[in-house]
Amino acid sequence: MPTIPECWSTVKYMEISVFVGEDEIYMLLDPTAISPLYTSTGFTQLHFSTMAIVSSIMSTSVDLSSSGVCVFPNTSKIFGNNANQLPTYLRLSTSSRRHAKLRLAASISKVSLKLPREEKHQDHVASPEKGHDVFEEIKHRFMTFKKDKYMDNLERFQSLAKSQSPKFMVIACADSRVCPSEILGFQPGEAFTVRNIANIVPTYESGPSETKAALEFAVNSLQVENILVVGHSRCGGIRALMTMDDDETEEDIDSRSFIKNWVLIGKPAKSISKSAASELSFDQQCQHCEKESVNCSLRNLLSYPWIEERVKKGILTIHGGYYDFTECTFEKWTVDYKERSCGERKLAVKDRSIWN
Repeated sequence: MPTIPECWSTVKYMEISVFVGEDEIYMLLDPTAISPLYTSTGFTQLHFSTMAIVSSIMSTSVDLSSSGVCVFPNTSKIFGNNANQLPTYLRLSTSSRRHAKLRLAASISKVSLKLPREEKHQDHVASPEKGHDVFEEIKHRFMTFKKDKYMDNLERFQSLAKSQSPKFMVIACADSRVCPSEILGFQPGEAFTVRNIANIVPTYESGPSETKAALEFAVNSLQVENILVVGHSRCGGIRALMTMDDDETEEDIDSRSFIKNWVLIGKPAKSISKSAASELSFDQQCQHCEKESVNCSLRNLLSYPWIEERVKKGILTIHGGYYDFTECTFEKWTVDYKERSCGERKLAVKDRSIWN
């Protein structure tokens, strides 16, 4: 085994040393801590806690039969020995180029250590290669969540298993680029969330929908204190609404077009945007409508008697938000119910702010 190049990054954590190269990962385990079992061929059987450490370094679980984990019992020339105890030297046959963000954590401790790399790491699920199971990456993410978050906050998650009492209800778009928990940092148990096309709230008088059912449960059962409707930039649902004919009605739309029948709920927002931004480009009109559709949903929220009653009593507040992912900014405003006039189409708002 060649001498470890000086350019390699090294970290010492408890009785574990990890050496990270360009295309290989090596790990030195202190035998006084884990007592590996050597075989006649030089390979070793690792107990579960050690495998957990190995798995935490790689982006996928380690399988001794296929991962190429090699053990070299005689490494004293490189690392020396301690009280005649030979360390175990693991060579993980994988590419650190593909798995730039490496994690190291001992299963007996809640403290984790991350090894930052210069290469940029993509946290999305990559397109599966031939023969590759895309759920391996998702499985790894789940196991990381369980180890780094669930187990470290076991008491809180056990409490959440018994009941939930979120302070927020969030209504957001189903767009994959808009994840409320990610962009606003909501943790499990903090926000009851429903997502649909174009973050639309139908009126109380309309037919049943999953959004209305979620509203009923969140307000009447969970008794949330805030409802936040989040719109976003480049919304495909809003663009579909803006491309519809102005005089197109529900009767004119093919009943099999679920999208058109759904976004038609936001037609008042389209009319306001067409009027207010008539001199602007179509893209700018769509952006105007993306924000106005949030106000349309806020107005529709007040058509629910049990929502308006709580807002009037001051025990429920409704807010609008707009996430521009092209600039990574967030605009927030709150409905001012006391200043609301039933005869006005414009919604009275307060506490408007932009986070950038």
